[in-house]
Amino acid sequence: MTLKQSASLLTLTPTRRQGFRSNAALESLTKAQDQHCTKNLVLYNYPSFSGSFSALFAHIFHRHLNIPCLVLPFSSVEPFRVEDLCIDGLEKCYFLDFLGLKGFAAELSRRTSCQVIGFDHRKSALSDMHLYEDCNSNLSYHVNLEKSSSSAVYDYFCAKLSETRCNNGHIASLLNAEDQERVEMILRYIEDGDLRRWTLPDIREFNIGLSKWRSKLNCITNPHLFEQLLKISVPNLVAHGSAYIAKQQSSASKLMEKLLKVKLGRGLYGECLGVRIDGNSNLSDIIGKEVSIKSQAAGLRPIGAVVYMQGKNLKMCLRSTDSSTDTSQIAKVYGGGGSPSSSSFIIRMDEYNQWISGAYSQNT
Repeated sequence: MTLKQSASLLTLTPTRRQGFRSNAALESLTKAQDQHCTKNLVLYNYPSFSGSFSALFAHIFHRHLNIPCLVLPFSSVEPFRVEDLCIDGLEKCYFLDFLGLKGFAAELSRRTSCQVIGFDHRKSALSDMHLYEDCNSNLSYHVNLEKSSSSAVYDYFCAKLSETRCNNGHIASLLNAEDQERVEMILRYIEDGDLRRWTLPDIREFNIGLSKWRSKLNCITNPHLFEQLLKISVPNLVAHGSAYIAKQQSSASKLMEKLLKVKLGRGLYGECLGVRIDGNSNLSDIIGKEVSIKSQAAGLRPIGAVVYMQGKNLKMCLRSTDSSTDTSQIAKVYGGGGSPSSSSFIIRMDEYNQWISGAYSQNT
């Protein structure tokens, strides 16, 4: 089946889920093949910020050198097939922030004779490297557990571009001075999250602010993605994150005005403080942690029980800020689960009523 036939088949099948192997993506590939103008293909992990910034750097690099380049998001939800990417004259294909499924890159390289260059920073990629190994010398993988993919791709294209001198004799720079400092700061924060370090100031606020961009990371549906990524900054994202947290704290404080005393497992697992937050399940984590602190201060178990209706079910979430407390032990008894500090389960209304011993006065 040719690429055109594949695209036509997709058009004629309305029940097919519209994902990232979409009509628009296949049409882009078909156009590239018809025009015989794309020797470089860039696939980036979607919806990953590291993948999206990596795609930005690939885009800028090829633009600097005036080299045609097709950039597409790659999602494991509905991934491209090898036959989709068999573009005549394809010389290089970049896998940014992922290495692809077993045998995918090797098969693509064999069928197109193109060079495949992949970047990843996850332990799973390193431990599974044998799955990607191939005698084909056209395969090149960069896996570094100490550097996020976006940082590695940035360094890679900076180095590649520095080998090309401008007409005035100066070494070309991937980013101009105005953008460089701002973008490099963004990369440091993304790396702090990617590598689970969480050491930079306001990293939580940054990640909350950054999360609002996740829906915009598809360069097919958002053709202005790369211009937008160049404009965002750490201070602005932190400010958005801080405003969001302040709003949550305000809403949480109002809900915590009516605390309950909860007999966990009808008292078998001790007592703690709890609260009903029907209609505000998005606040369960922040409220649970606050209630756990209040519970400990009241001489009860350092657990916050947050209860709300989830559809037709009553859900109880247990949170704790005490490292020696394991809330999941209680949750598992009632068919739930989670981690020591965060767990949940569905509880019958009649059972829940047996756990509630009345309102708790914060003035006592």
